[in-house]
Amino acid sequence: MVDLRVKLGRMELKNPVMTASGTFGYGTEYKDYVDLSRIGGIVVKGTTLRDRQGNAYPRMAETPSGMLNAVGLQNKGVDYFIDSIYPTIKNYDTSIFVNVSGSTIDDYIITAEKLNDLDKIPGIELNISCPNVKEGGMAFGTSCLSASQVVKAVRSVYKNELMVKLSPNVTDISEIALAVEAEGADSISLINTLLGMAINAEKRKPLLSTVTGGLSGPAVKPIALRMVWQVAKAVKVPVVGMGGIMNATDAIEFILAGASAIQIGTANFIDPSVSEKVLVGIEEYLIRHKLSSVNELIGALEL
Repeated sequence: MVDLRVKLGRMELKNPVMTASGTFGYGTEYKDYVDLSRIGGIVVKGTTLRDRQGNAYPRMAETPSGMLNAVGLQNKGVDYFIDSIYPTIKNYDTSIFVNVSGSTIDDYIITAEKLNDLDKIPGIELNISCPNVKEGGMAFGTSCLSASQVVKAVRSVYKNELMVKLSPNVTDISEIALAVEAEGADSISLINTLLGMAINAEKRKPLLSTVTGGLSGPAVKPIALRMVWQVAKAVKVPVVGMGGIMNATDAIEFILAGASAIQIGTANFIDPSVSEKVLVGIEEYLIRHKLSSVNELIGALEL
């Protein structure tokens, strides 16, 4: 037997395998394929203050070793989540995080406040890759100032685990990580998708209605791995790594780079049971290498 428990800020996960926001719905969509009680945590789809219809179709496109998406945070709003979704998922035997998104700081504050009293939601994942409409559409997470402002505002009203999800579309991700840590982030997750685009050459038109979208999948893994390594060296809070994790070996690489836990995203679309397989693979690796705890792997990259 090996100890798979990991600490994320003030809370403990039963193991380091989580699912990424936007790729696992609310967990209910996968319960026939995965034993949800086995995985360490679920991050439910992006939740906003008000109902969002999302972007016009087409909003997904396949790319070499990955995919582009421009879904646009389609959801029915936080009140719908509280009234209709929470009762159906609150008894899942795993840690449930709500991914919180917004277009203004007030959006984030009010949404976080509404989630405060859900006793089976131990934390939120703050998505600061959203466009700040009051600043001309620049994402909150692309500058230290705006990232600090939104995290500080949410920290002042939200009492539970605050995980902050970083955008990779920046010059120095370590600076952003240090800024959100200083304002009270309990943990930091990265990376969100990379900005990309695809074109239909015959029609001379973009494949996405929004022209650009978020690139995910195996193609982004080397970049994600590098950024996780950089951030884990810079901050003292736990790091949650994601970006192109398709199997246990990928997950172990992120843990060696400094991640205390990992999130699986695009791989869920290919194999809905992948999270359990990754968990089994991590356990087998620990046994094979005669390690008693997964914590012995965190940041154990030898240079």
